[in-house]
This record gives sequence, structure tokens and C-alpha cells, in this order.
Amino acid sequence: MTFVLRTVGASALLIWFYVTAWFVLSLALKRNDVADVAWGLGPTVLGWWLFGRAGVLGATPLLLATVLISVWGVRLAWHIAARDFAPGRGEDPRYATWRKEWKYFTLRSYLQVFLLQGLLMLLVSMPLILLASWPPPALPVLTALGAALWFVGFGFESVADRQLAAFLGQPRESRPRVMDTGLWSWSRHPNYFGESLMWWGLAIIALGVPLGWLGLIGPITITVLLVFVSGIPLVEKRHAGEPDWDDYKARTSAFLPMPPRKN
Repeated sequence: MTFVLRTVGASALLIWFYVTAWFVLSLALKRNDVADVAWGLGPTVLGWWLFGRAGVLGATPLLLATVLISVWGVRLAWHIAARDFAPGRGEDPRYATWRKEWKYFTLRSYLQVFLLQGLLMLLVSMPLILLASWPPPALPVLTALGAALWFVGFGFESVADRQLAAFLGQPRESRPRVMDTGLWSWSRHPNYFGESLMWWGLAIIALGVPLGWLGLIGPITITVLLVFVSGIPLVEKRHAGEPDWDDYKARTSAFLPMPPRKN
């Protein structure tokens, strides 16, 4: 347990340096939405640092989890950067609004955007921290099951993101008012479902080590954020009152993929 606590402390220090560096970059660029790019790369950096630090403990489950985290993090960072930093696009409207409304904007940005994000990174990365703190688990079936679940989640998120990008790439005047085809006909937020499922997969891999149940902090944190805090609520608030949205909402599951309901 003592070694786990030391690993948590060292991980927290690394994440603090990481988010502070991104905060300095946000000041230079005058764009707080770099935090969205930083989100996926943070656990990736932490994972490889933990793998290098683990030494003889850094066996297959930790390496597998680190590779999976890297695939997720790099893909997500690239997707967000290509979308939000395309030529002619300014700062994400959320951050632009806060820039106008917040008093003591610089300090509040550091505390409420970057340090808060760092804390969340630490929580969701608990499966990695636990895998780096103990010898390889003696339950390879959990490793296989967790990896399989991760791949399903990755498929959902990546396919949903591509489908949405293709939809938004159509001329505004000719495209439908609501994206309700493909995975989006079974869930209003299939990308969020996929992301949550990936973290549950990583937590299952970590269940094979002592105190592995603490790794459930990761998927619980990300699922609560996506479903109740910064994911679904913010998106749905933005779309409230749009034509055809209420009809789409009435027949389509919010999170878990399910066959569309008949009106």
C-alpha cells in the first residue's frame, strides 16, 4: 500500500508539471482550448512514465494498458486539434465565453481548467497506477476481457467521431438538421459511450492486482463526467430548442446504444 501511495504522489507531481506547461502554452496562444488537446495526451505521458519507472514490474498487462491508452490519447488529441485548430477557427466558444465572464481570468483558468483537469487525469489513470505498483496479475482472463472491452469502446468512439465529422462536413443548407444515422441512431452520444467503455476495460485489466478495485475510480469518474457534468449535459443544452431535436431525443437513447424507439 505504501508503494501505491508513493506512485500516486509521483504521478500527481508529474501531472502537475504537465498541466502547468499546457497552461503556459495557453497564455502564449491566448487559447484555453489547448486543454482539450492536452486531455488525451496526459494519461499517455503518465502511462509511459509509469512503464519506465516500473522496471521488472512493467510486464505485459502494464505495457498493454499503456499502449491502449496511447492509441486512445493520440487519436483523441489529433481529432480535437484538427477540428478546433483548423484555419480560421477561433477559441472554442465555451472558453471564449469564460474569458469574457470570469474575473481574475488567468488565475481562475489555471485552477478551474488546468489544475482541475490534472486532478481528473490522476483519477482516471488509477488503473495504470495500480498496474505499475504490483507484479503482473495472475488472472490473464481479466487482461483479455478488459482489452476486448477497450477495443469495442474504441470502435464506438472512433466510428462515431468519423460519422459526425462527415455529417458536419456537408453543406449546412443541404444536410439534415439532426445527425441521426449510423451509431447516432442508437445513441445520442455514441462517442461518449465508447470513451466510457474504454476506461471500464482498463479498470478490468487492473482488477487482477491487489487493491485492483481502486482502479474502478477511473471509469466511474469518466462516466459521471460524461453523463452528468461536462459531456452530455453541455451538448444537449446547446441543442435544446433546435428543430427536430426533441423528436430525435424522444426516440434515441441518451448514452447506452439501444434500438430507436418508435414515436
